[in-house]
Amino acid sequence: MRVLVACEESQVVCKAFRERGHEAYSCDLQACSGGHPEWHLGEGSEWDLIIAHPPCDYLTVTGNKWLKDQPARKSGALVGAERRKAREFAIAFFMMIANKKCKKICIENPVGIMSTEWRKPDQIIQPFQFGHPEPKKTCLWLQGLPKLQATNIVEPEYTISKSGKRHAAWYYSPSPTPERKKNRSKTFRGIAKAMAEQWG
Repeated sequence: MRVLVACEESQVVCKAFRERGHEAYSCDLQACSGGHPEWHLGEGSEWDLIIAHPPCDYLTVTGNKWLKDQPARKSGALVGAERRKAREFAIAFFMMIANKKCKKICIENPVGIMSTEWRKPDQIIQPFQFGHPEPKKTCLWLQGLPKLQATNIVEPEYTISKSGKRHAAWYYSPSPTPERKKNRSKTFRGIAKAMAEQWG
């Protein structure tokens, strides 16, 4: 089966399908960090399955407070009209993937605006359903695919910050960095393995 894993620099999902004998490729604007640049390419025309991870920066609900007009942020994060424009582009990119001519499509993203802009996800999964203790609510929009079945349910792990808020232990870090953002966006191997086994 020819599989395209879009917006995936880590190649975690790509490798899971390769391990099961499929002709899988990843593509992303970032250089791949998965060690196989020969499996990392521009999008082709014919695919049996597309699994996409479109950037969530402007789609997630956690950034809604920056949509209002307000002073520029020291961090350089987009606010106001610029952020609203970026969200419009992100929605259009998401829908471009959703409208691809492919019988089997999975689009993955955190809880965000697409539930109202398009439709509610077909399911919401957590890494702790697939052998990882990390909680991370992840939406899946599916076309021509069955819902992903849990493979190994474990107890989720949390930590309490100085402010008293409960956070996922793996996710919490007081200082934002590009590396932190990249690490948070990677697909957990247990989820990738389940995708390859159940959809491949």
